[in-house]
Amino acid sequence: MPTRPPSRCTDPQCHDLATTRGRCDTHQPVPWAGRPDKAERYGISSGRWRALKARVRRRDHGCCYRCGDDDQGEHVLDHIVPISEGGSPDDLENLGLLCPPCDAAKSAAEALRGNERRRASARSARRT
Repeated sequence: MPTRPPSRCTDPQCHDLATTRGRCDTHQPVPWAGRPDKAERYGISSGRWRALKARVRRRDHGCCYRCGDDDQGEHVLDHIVPISEGGSPDDLENLGLLCPPCDAAKSAAEALRGNERRRASARSARRT
């Protein structure tokens, strides 16, 4: 089956061959480049975020709020109700610790709901 010959990188100064999406390995876009960090998104400084995590860790005795895992490993501070769904960014009642497996599962479910909202919004925009 014939294939296209390799093309040059789309960067005007580059003479290397493109490997993926029209660019060489050196000029591949950085995922999430330009996205604000958590402190800018939530309006909470990193010091305040660490203090909130310490308070929640003491309150919950270092346990995951979903499965109850009390392993002394690194839990992440998580918004119980995501900010995108109306949760408060710094309310202690909306913060809890998650173990890595629960965090991955919850993040996947939130991404699925977010994609469904985005698709529904795009469908309704096409209808009008």
